[in-house]
Amino acid sequence: MDSGSHQAKSDLNGASNQQGALRIGGSKFVPQMKSSNRRALGNIDQNILGATLQPCVITKRESSGKDAICMKNPENLSYIPTRRNSAGEMEIEKPTTLASNLSGHEDCKIEDVGEFRDVIDASTPMFVKHTEAILDEIDEIEEIEMEDAMEDDPVLDIDSSDVENPLAVVEYIDDIYHFYRKTESLSCVSPTYMSFQFDINQKMRAILIDWLIEVHYKFELMDETLFLTVNLIDRFLERQTVSRKKLQLVGMTAMLLACKYEEVCVPIVEDLIVICDKAYTRMEVLDMEKVMVNTLQFNMSVPTPYVFMRRFLKAAQSDRKLELLSFYIIELCLVEYEMLKFPPSLLAAAAIYTAQCSLLKSNQWSKTSECHTMYSEDHLMECSRMMVTFHQKAGTGKLTGVHRKYSTHKFGYVARSEPAQFLL
Repeated sequence: MDSGSHQAKSDLNGASNQQGALRIGGSKFVPQMKSSNRRALGNIDQNILGATLQPCVITKRESSGKDAICMKNPENLSYIPTRRNSAGEMEIEKPTTLASNLSGHEDCKIEDVGEFRDVIDASTPMFVKHTEAILDEIDEIEEIEMEDAMEDDPVLDIDSSDVENPLAVVEYIDDIYHFYRKTESLSCVSPTYMSFQFDINQKMRAILIDWLIEVHYKFELMDETLFLTVNLIDRFLERQTVSRKKLQLVGMTAMLLACKYEEVCVPIVEDLIVICDKAYTRMEVLDMEKVMVNTLQFNMSVPTPYVFMRRFLKAAQSDRKLELLSFYIIELCLVEYEMLKFPPSLLAAAAIYTAQCSLLKSNQWSKTSECHTMYSEDHLMECSRMMVTFHQKAGTGKLTGVHRKYSTHKFGYVARSEPAQFLL
């Protein structure tokens, strides 16, 4: 390294040491300075500095008597320009940027501390700031729209009110219905099974179901019993051919089995025989009972539309009128053979949707109902339109058992309600 470089290095070290001797409240260095041959900073090679050229900012602070000047450097610069006065004392030169020391002289700006951030922000291009502002505005609009949508139709927690009710089994109610949805296909039958029967047809099945609905009403049985009875009949007829003379016996035996599974007080066999006008003997009933349970492999635990009705009505926050009208519509479907093509969960959801449309005279299907049923309006529309058709003709024709049942005070006269014809 040549002598010039050694001298520059020593000058730099000297300038660095002199910084530590600055007094905070004054503008002079310690008077004793050993070095007398100091080169101007403007003569120092820029490569030796190795620092990025950035403007320094001088902050004004209030002091006793005079304004104290404190040098602040945004990029931690190492050099402060100084000079020796006539008395031989070192003092700070006129405030300049380091860049001006290296190439000419230029006054630096004196700014307050609060304006220091503006110096940094000024380097950001205007189009970047504009783009960021637009993106922030778009994000805010999207958040507001999502919040408004959630506020208009939020998904409600339908089990929050039953947390203290042990019979509601809130802890695992979702698992129960997940299992029902998973196994409901096992309770479904082929919508064409009647083609394998040689002596009975769809009309005979409809007559049998309509009669059983009246029997169920007269015996004041539970709703679960009726839906299980119809399910046992269809599953048995799908696997076993039956003559028309035995069809009523099959229906009566299916109701007996359903009562044993669901009811607390089961009707005795003799009462059922009387209902059949003594067309069958006690032994015939018991023999048919054996045949049916063996054919069905004793499988009585199947999800019927009833279990889905109870859950979906809760999701719809139904009142008494909506509940009765929904059950009226779905019992009309029990009589219709063509409705076997729909799974129990879809039948239940469509019945509630159709009842809501009938009562409110407009399409009504909340996010909560859609969430718990897992069916949208589009999924329900085909089934719902068929239900409206059954509702229109329920009071006419020969099979009016369901209509007469729901035309009583006990069931709120809901059979008199107007069907939702706008769905057709």
